Amino acid sequence: MAASDFLSRPNYLAALVSLVSVIVIAHVLSRKFSKSKRKNRKYHPVAGSIFHQLFNFNRLHHYMTDLSKKHKTYRVFAPSRGEIFTADPVIVEYILKTNFENYGKGTHQHEILRDLLGDGIFSVDGEKWRQQRKISSYEFSTKVLRDFSSVIFRKNAAKLGSVLSEAANANLSVDIQDLLMKSTLDSIFKVAFGVELDSMCGSNEEGKKFAIAFDNASAAILQRYVDVFWRIKKLLNIGSEATLRQNIKVIDDFVYKLIRNKIELIKKSKDDPSMERDDILSRFLQVTDTDQTYLRDIVLNFIIAGKDTTAATLSWFIYMLCKNPSVQEKVAQEVKHTMKRKGIANYIEFASSVDEEVLEKMNYLHAALTETLRLYPAVPVDAKICFADDTLPDGYSVNKGDMVGYQPYAMGRMKFLWGEDAEDFKPERWLDENGIFQPESPFKFTAFQAGPRICLGKEFAYRQMKIFGAVLVGCFEFKLNDEQKAVNYKTMINLHIDGGLQVRMFHRSGN
Repeated sequence: MAASDFLSRPNYLAALVSLVSVIVIAHVLSRKFSKSKRKNRKYHPVAGSIFHQLFNFNRLHHYMTDLSKKHKTYRVFAPSRGEIFTADPVIVEYILKTNFENYGKGTHQHEILRDLLGDGIFSVDGEKWRQQRKISSYEFSTKVLRDFSSVIFRKNAAKLGSVLSEAANANLSVDIQDLLMKSTLDSIFKVAFGVELDSMCGSNEEGKKFAIAFDNASAAILQRYVDVFWRIKKLLNIGSEATLRQNIKVIDDFVYKLIRNKIELIKKSKDDPSMERDDILSRFLQVTDTDQTYLRDIVLNFIIAGKDTTAATLSWFIYMLCKNPSVQEKVAQEVKHTMKRKGIANYIEFASSVDEEVLEKMNYLHAALTETLRLYPAVPVDAKICFADDTLPDGYSVNKGDMVGYQPYAMGRMKFLWGEDAEDFKPERWLDENGIFQPESPFKFTAFQAGPRICLGKEFAYRQMKIFGAVLVGCFEFKLNDEQKAVNYKTMINLHIDGGLQVRMFHRSGN
């Protein structure tokens, strides 16, 4: 039997995993208790192993939520290090802020992420992280980027509205997640590269292949966290690692081509003041050298941050509105009241009037999007590596090299954090008595990280989601195509809806 066949067959893999699990657990226990210097250290309760995570991979976040309901913080055995997962805001604040310098990506995570994200901001620590953070922080704070991106978001929201209108007129269902993924990819590509990808209409075949390869690579990278055999597969170029290598080549070919074209374009138009230089790539080229690998890493990290996260959140947002029609109606009424419009002449005109002043007044829409992120965070689990032996605020020990992960998905379902109605979709929990949005501590609501690593694109993401949300819900009523069909996530870096989300649209009265 070929090695690739063996590693891909569940029965053989289960037998091998069971054997390895016993050996590894025995080894870890032996190593842990044999070191005299750790005799007086105490450790969090053991709730399972990395092999249990592998067995539960397709329902990984359900599994980890169940564990978090039993233990706020628990340990998981892995072959080479301890793994600690927490739903405790006090510990989250400690690793993300109080003792920030002792927790980072580490070499292990960098090795896992490097093939896709290179030395980008999401996979590195130290000086490389600080340099990119500083430049990115400046760029995200500029009015130029805010105005440039807002125009693009409005344009693509209007374009999506037109596509949905045609489907509504023909009484057809659509996969709203697929359309949102394409639309946000078009948006983020224009912001990142200054390039019209047009994946929405499929006119760019290269762009279509890139989008598919990017999604597949993202799923394969996440699986590395629970697949102890991934290095062997990569070495032998078999199974999921062989497929990942093919997808990375598609991604690299496409991105490097765009970078070379942009560099040439800037060189040719150096003295042309009319040359548009508002996109991220052009702006980075003005402040850094032209190392194409460095630029590739920066832009891909920007894309994974801005494309999948907003599209996935908007998809879950539409799903939750379908499951909670009274909430959907409240959002629609707020949009209608704030916009002071009785009908829709055309989607371009409607979208263009969703300006900053209007968005600022849409508190209920903001609350509904935030409530969606509480239950369906774009990044369901995030982890840091401990750089030196430490003791967490709860008195339990962490060893150098241990991974400490916090769980936005599980935390959003904890009754001790959100009350008995923690699993209910309730935008009102974010509003005060006057209907004004009230944020929670970022260490409790962890969808955007917190502390020095808090997401630079938070306001950028909210602006995009609110523009799309206002246009879509203001113009259409959404219903699930099949109310009885189960809707679940696909386990990958970002929380996509598995198999997409089929919905039907109906023009709102007066449109």
